[in-house]
Amino acid sequence: MCGIAGVLDPACATDADRLGAVARRMAGTLVHRGPDDEGAWVDAASGIAFGHRRLSIVGLGEEGHQPMASASGRWVLSYNGEIYNFRALRDRLAAAGVTIRGGSDTEVVVEALACWGLERTLEACEGMFAMSVWDRQDRRLHLVRDRLGEKPLYYGWVGGLFVFASELKALRGVPGFAPELDRTSVALYLRHNCVPAPRTIYRGIAKLEPGAVLTIGSPHGAGALPEPRAYWTAGAAIYEARRRPLLGSPDELADRVEATLSDAVAARMVADVPVGAFLSGGIDSSLVVALMQRHSHHRVRTFTIGFADRAYDESGDAAAVAAAVGTDHTALRVSEQDALDVIPELAAIWDEPFADSSQIPTLLVSRLARRDVTVCLSGDGGDELFAGYNRHAWLERLWRRAGPVPAGVRRAGGAALTWVPPGAVDAVGRLTGALPKRFQVRTPSTKVTKLGQVLAAAGPEEAYLALVSHWQAPQSVVLGAPVGASVAADPGRWPELGSVTEQMLWLDLVSYLPDDILTKLDRAAMAVSLETRVPFLDRQVLDLAWRLPVSVKIHEGVTKWILRRVLHRMVPATLVERPKMGFGLPLGPWLRGPLRPWAEELLSEQRLRRDGVLDPVPVRRAWRAHLAGRRDFAYELWDVLALQSWLERWGAA
Repeated sequence: MCGIAGVLDPACATDADRLGAVARRMAGTLVHRGPDDEGAWVDAASGIAFGHRRLSIVGLGEEGHQPMASASGRWVLSYNGEIYNFRALRDRLAAAGVTIRGGSDTEVVVEALACWGLERTLEACEGMFAMSVWDRQDRRLHLVRDRLGEKPLYYGWVGGLFVFASELKALRGVPGFAPELDRTSVALYLRHNCVPAPRTIYRGIAKLEPGAVLTIGSPHGAGALPEPRAYWTAGAAIYEARRRPLLGSPDELADRVEATLSDAVAARMVADVPVGAFLSGGIDSSLVVALMQRHSHHRVRTFTIGFADRAYDESGDAAAVAAAVGTDHTALRVSEQDALDVIPELAAIWDEPFADSSQIPTLLVSRLARRDVTVCLSGDGGDELFAGYNRHAWLERLWRRAGPVPAGVRRAGGAALTWVPPGAVDAVGRLTGALPKRFQVRTPSTKVTKLGQVLAAAGPEEAYLALVSHWQAPQSVVLGAPVGASVAADPGRWPELGSVTEQMLWLDLVSYLPDDILTKLDRAAMAVSLETRVPFLDRQVLDLAWRLPVSVKIHEGVTKWILRRVLHRMVPATLVERPKMGFGLPLGPWLRGPLRPWAEELLSEQRLRRDGVLDPVPVRRAWRAHLAGRRDFAYELWDVLALQSWLERWGAA
C-alpha cells in the first residue's frame, strides 16, 4: 500500500530538475500513505516523472523500492496496492524463463508487463491497485485502477502538464494548480454524500473509474482529457457468471461459499508485517475473522470500538464473537467527545467533500488497530454481493404490492409519511425493543421517511434513487448547478438483469461500494498508514455470488441467508443474529446538542451567502425543522456541514 504521483509534459519542455521536483512535491503530500520509503524517477527526454511513497508490506527491503524498472528497461512502474496471487504469477514467469530477484509483488508486476504486456498482466493480477506505468519504447503512460475501485487515482491537466496522484491534495503540489469548483459535482455530492466517479469536486479533474485504463502518449496536446477504456466491467463479469448458474442443496451451496471465501481470506493474510482484522460482530466481519482464525497458527488480532449510546454500540457483540472464535481482541470505548474531536480532521483526510458519517468510527478503529498491526482485513463488500442491505429484502416485495395502487394515492400516502414528526416515530420505535431482534429497528424515523419517498416514486428505478439519495432535489440547493445524473439516476446505463433486487445489487456494486464504502475505508486507514484488505472483493467470490440464485441470498425476508448459514457453522447463531446496524453515529441528537454551535456557524445565512455555493433558503429551512424536531434532516445537514468544512479547509473558486 503506497501513495503514487506523477507528471507528464507532452511537449517535453520541462527540465529534469523541475520534473523531479514537481513529482517529489506531490508525493510529499502522501507521506501518510507511505511512511517507510520514498522514491522518484525522471525521464526528461520523454517529459515524464514519477513520485512514490511506500508502506512496506511484502518484501520489506530495497528489492521493493519504487518506482521500479523492468530488467529490460522498457517498463517503469509506480503502484499502490497489493497483488495477492503474486507468488503464482512469479512461478508462471519463472516457467517462461523470467528471473525474479527479490520477494516483492512490485517486481512480479513489472516483469509481467515486460513478458506479457499490459492487457495480459491486468487479466492475470488478482488484487487491489492503482498503477502508473510508463512504456519507454512506445512513450506512453498508462494509468490503471483495480476492478472494483479499492484504490483511488485522480488525474487532470494543470497548465501544459498532465498530472495524476492517489489523492487530490497531491495536485496542489503542482505549480499553477488553480482549482475551480464543479457545481454539478456539488449537486451530485448532496444527493449521494460523496462525489461519484468519474467526476471530482474540481472542474477538469477526474477520478479514474474502477476497471479502467487511461493511456496518454508523448507528444499529446494539452487540455483535453484522454478517454479511459474499460479492461473489466462488473456488468460483463455478472453476465458471464449468470451463464453458469450454481445448483445444489443449501448445504452444498454453503460449502462452495465457505471454500471460495476461505481461499480469498487466506490470500489476503500474506504479509511480512503483522495482520489483524476489524470486527464489528456483524455477519461479514465475523465470517472473515472466523476464517482468518482457521488459517492462523496464532490468535488473530481483532479490533472494535464502542460507544456509550447503546443504540450505536456493537462492542459487546464483537467481544462475544471474538471469544467464540478465539481471537486476541482489543476493544476501545470512545466517548462522545472522542468522536467529536475527530470532526475538524475530516476535511483534510477526505480531501474532497465526503459525508458518510461512519467515517468517524472507521477512522477511530483504524487508529486503534494501527497500534498493533500494519494490515487489517475488513468485511466490506458482503452486503453488495450477498444482498445485505434492508432495501434488498423489501423494495421489490413492496413495489409488487404498491405499484398497482394509483400514483396519486401513493404519492399522497408517501408525502404524509415523510412529515410524521421524528419524535412520534421514535417513540413507537422504542416500543419495538420488547419484540424479537429481527423486528427491532434503529433510527425508525429515518426508515419511515425513506418509505414515504419510495411510495411517492414513479417506479422501482426512481424508488431506488430515492433510497440512496440524501437531498432529493440537490440541484435546487446548489446555486447555478446544471442537472447532472449519476449512474443511479440513469436507468439507460443499467444492464438487463432478472429482477429489481439484482439491479440494486449491481448498482450498489458499481456506485455505492467504490464511491462511498471503499473511499471511506481507504482514506480512514491510509490516514494512519494502515493497509486494509477486502476478501469479499476477490474475483472468485464475486463470480460465485452472481452464480448463486437470489433465493439463497434473500430467504424468507432474511438478508445474506447463505452467509449466515456458513457463519453458523463456526459461530453460534445467537451471537450474530440481530438487526443490521451499520457503523453510524447519533447525528440527529448531536446536531441538536453538542454539535449545534459548530453547525450554527457553518450554516449561518451570512456564511452561506458569502460562500456563494448553496442557496441559504432550503438549507436554513431544513436546519430549523431539524432543531424543532419536525423532521430528521441529520443526513442532509451533515452533507452541507461536511461541504462547508471542506470549503473552509481547501477553498475553491
